[in-house]
Amino acid sequence: MGLRDFRKPRQDKFLLSLIAQAEITLQGLVALESYMKKRSDKYAAAVVQAEKDADEVRRILIDDLHRTFVTPIDREDIFALSRAIDDILDYAYSTVEEMELLEVEPNEFLRRIVSLLYEAAGEIHMAVIRLKENPRVAAEHATAAKAIENRVERVYREAVADLFSGPEDVHHILEMLKLREIYRHLSNCADRGDLAANIINNIVVKIT
Repeated sequence: MGLRDFRKPRQDKFLLSLIAQAEITLQGLVALESYMKKRSDKYAAAVVQAEKDADEVRRILIDDLHRTFVTPIDREDIFALSRAIDDILDYAYSTVEEMELLEVEPNEFLRRIVSLLYEAAGEIHMAVIRLKENPRVAAEHATAAKAIENRVERVYREAVADLFSGPEDVHHILEMLKLREIYRHLSNCADRGDLAANIINNIVVKIT
């Protein structure tokens, strides 16, 4: 390998890792959406497996960052985007984990929120795919993801308000506490999607 080859930015390695992370995250959200339609061990396990697979991709990406002198985009942006995408799936995982632990059955609010999160994950996935060759198109997908996050927050507030409209008895209060925690996980998931979109937009500004 010549000196020129050594110094050449290894674009595909990092961008392909980010694309892989985004794709696995999308698969995890597909499994989460199925879980919300029918709570089962099969779909819960699929979310857990996606989280593990994405973690492995992120480990490799970080290792590559440590060993690479020149990166196609700022290394801080690569790291931050990878972390934000990873957090999306982490919150999907924690949602399933707590629903299983607390024996919470999916309701219509959960199904609505997760359906939107799946859409947002799809936009993030497309944004990362387009980042290299069509950065302005990537920015359009990122902007769409941010718009979906706003819709998630509206459903989240509606869901929380509904919790406080129920009967004042011990059973309802226990259910309220459980569901509010689940809603928070999904709201945090949406926030990380919004963060990923912001990072993508920042990258686009730098490279165009």
